[in-house]
Amino acid sequence: MLVQLDRMKKEYDGFSLELNMEIPENQVTGLIGANGAGKSTTFKLMLGLIRPDEGNVEIFGRNAAEMGAEDKQKIGAAFSDSGFSEYLKVQQLIPIMSRFYPDFQEEEFRGRCERFKIPLNKQIKEFSTGMKAKLNVLLALSHDSRLLILDEPTAGLDVVAREEILDLLREYMEIPGRSIVISSHISGDLEHFCDDLYMIHEGKIVLHEETDRILEEYGFLKVSEQEYEALDKEYLLRVRKESFGYSCLTNQKNYYLENYPGIIVEKGSVDEVISMLVKGELL
Repeated sequence: MLVQLDRMKKEYDGFSLELNMEIPENQVTGLIGANGAGKSTTFKLMLGLIRPDEGNVEIFGRNAAEMGAEDKQKIGAAFSDSGFSEYLKVQQLIPIMSRFYPDFQEEEFRGRCERFKIPLNKQIKEFSTGMKAKLNVLLALSHDSRLLILDEPTAGLDVVAREEILDLLREYMEIPGRSIVISSHISGDLEHFCDDLYMIHEGKIVLHEETDRILEEYGFLKVSEQEYEALDKEYLLRVRKESFGYSCLTNQKNYYLENYPGIIVEKGSVDEVISMLVKGELL
């Protein structure tokens, strides 16, 4: 297991984060949730930047807060704030990266900068939001890491650039033994890129599911009040009152298709499932 958060708790004033999470090898895991849900705190815990109040956070089988330089070199991270001074030029980052990462692939990094039109002799502060996002991902990919931790890596990118970045990440995953943990508010990225999803809401995991299962087995029943009363509610996760009756989220879509052929059952996107989990009512 590359990453394991076991009965982990972290508390701040007015906020508590409680997580059990596992990131195996050869998997892309998506972390979803509203701003303030705890995603960034989770990434900081994985990187050993902060310590949990309770439980354990392990990376590569070791306590995250006690990782040595060799372990840290196996992690590539991309955040909205790269951590480098924006007065630096990309050319000036190359010797810095070479010093910190013995496996820094300078030639490949330069080639990717040219491919994504990242100028080497321009200060980072002059870059657009999209250019900064591209640079952060290219830096994370520039050394031979086993684990990528990416916080909103496609934010600010147009559709073409976003797909190019995702293609790079797919290439990264072609080598066995690697994994990616990624957060994104763009559901399309998660639906077509992640193997599984963790949803954090108000500091707790409210959903952990394989992405394919969400897309194939989750669905929405659109029923009248009379149909709702006659419905077997065992496999309903959330319910919302609508003008026509009720909208019901289920993770057993086929059960209702087979046993209630007269009702409307619609496929839901990841965004729609997330919205219902947050806003719908528990039975």
